[in-house]
Amino acid sequence: MAALLIQGATVVNADREERADVLCVDGRIAAVGPRAQDLTPAGAERLDGSGQYLLPGGIDPHTHMQLPFMGTVTMDDFFTGTAAGLAGGTTSIIDFVIPNPQQSLLEAYQTWRGWAEKSAADYGFHVAITWWSEQVHAEMGQLVRDEGINSFKHFMAYKNAIMCDDETLVNSFRRALELGAMPTVHAENGELVYLLQQEVARMGISGPEGHPLSRPPMVEGEAANRAIAIADVLGVPIYIVHVSCIEAAEAIARARARGQRVYGEVLAGHLLIDDSVYRHPDFATAAAHVMSPPFRPKIHQDFLWRGLQSGQLHTTATDHCTFCAQQKAAGLDNFAKIPNGCGGIEERLAVIWDAGVNSGRLTPSEFVAITSANTAKLFNLYPRKGLIAEGADADLVLWDPQGTKTISAATQHSKGDFNIFEGRSVRGIPSHTIAQGRIVYAQGELRAEAGRGRYLKRPAFGPNFAAAKARQQDLSPTAVKRS
Repeated sequence: MAALLIQGATVVNADREERADVLCVDGRIAAVGPRAQDLTPAGAERLDGSGQYLLPGGIDPHTHMQLPFMGTVTMDDFFTGTAAGLAGGTTSIIDFVIPNPQQSLLEAYQTWRGWAEKSAADYGFHVAITWWSEQVHAEMGQLVRDEGINSFKHFMAYKNAIMCDDETLVNSFRRALELGAMPTVHAENGELVYLLQQEVARMGISGPEGHPLSRPPMVEGEAANRAIAIADVLGVPIYIVHVSCIEAAEAIARARARGQRVYGEVLAGHLLIDDSVYRHPDFATAAAHVMSPPFRPKIHQDFLWRGLQSGQLHTTATDHCTFCAQQKAAGLDNFAKIPNGCGGIEERLAVIWDAGVNSGRLTPSEFVAITSANTAKLFNLYPRKGLIAEGADADLVLWDPQGTKTISAATQHSKGDFNIFEGRSVRGIPSHTIAQGRIVYAQGELRAEAGRGRYLKRPAFGPNFAAAKARQQDLSPTAVKRS
């Protein structure tokens, strides 16, 4: 029986802080508080947490490991990417299965499951809807019922590739409501992006500085408003990924003020980096920041922080999707051909703690909410994940609030050759990461093992969907009886 006792730390959950010992036995939390010492078996490993916080392991709800995209494949596979996450305190991810148009959802799902068998951390999947037919309708049901998928992704961008039209959105959202699965949306108007890419090119702008010009904030705002409106008409909750601008954040806030169940995700990069990076004189540096939505002018960052503080935005992620300089050089003469993606899974917790908790924007409990607990609740992993309590998975981070680090690609564990947070010094870092009750990172030593990660089946029909269905039934119109 493997046992680990963590002593003397301040345990932080999304709703409270308390000084308590925590006993982990066989991958689960066996006790929190005074009973932990009494129940500790002989020979248990002990870890001193004095002066540190003990947090639930981070959950990154938006990663792309081993992703085939724009003619190449990301540098990080499911082992190297999740290992980097463990080094930064992230113990679970939700990645994406992205079928090709006309490809079976089940076939694509099995392919991604095979790739993910090497994962060092626990993992789940969102499945993208890239086309529509009766086959897709049926396979969504099979994925929810048999495979523990409870969220489906919709790309409103990437015209002539994986973009959903409104008909597909309507059909998929309606089916998601029937199944109790969360529709998630990449909100950018793909038609406008396609048009603006051509217009920017005609201006003679071919470098990375053209990327944000082709994807201005209103392009994202329009798509967010449209997706929210469709969800409102159908009565289904909706989750907007990587909210990057005021326009999209305001759309979410307005909908929530009306009582609509809309949830927003923010990337760590969008909280800290502005669009000046695209005008860097070195092409490789500028191209390394090309992702969608792009980094925005500074005014948007403060608005995103306020959204997290007010509870109008709910989760933080990375969209970890690493391409090296050679891959990015595919767009040397055309910014539209630069593979979209940046890293960040190892840095997310540290940069958000440093910019959020150290600045007073967030309390430690609010930090836990936006990096772990809220994701677990929204995607039906709670209380197994996102909580330090008896019976929960022993996925934990021993957090040193005074520890410091200067972030650099030279010392990162990701296989990417660039770090968007390069040179940033942070205060507050993980001293130890515990996954499944085992110490997998200790004071700079990474002990990740390929294949240790488990697939996370996520049940459908959470309380939000039960409420949505009940409300829909309560408001259901009736015919007028006439003589």
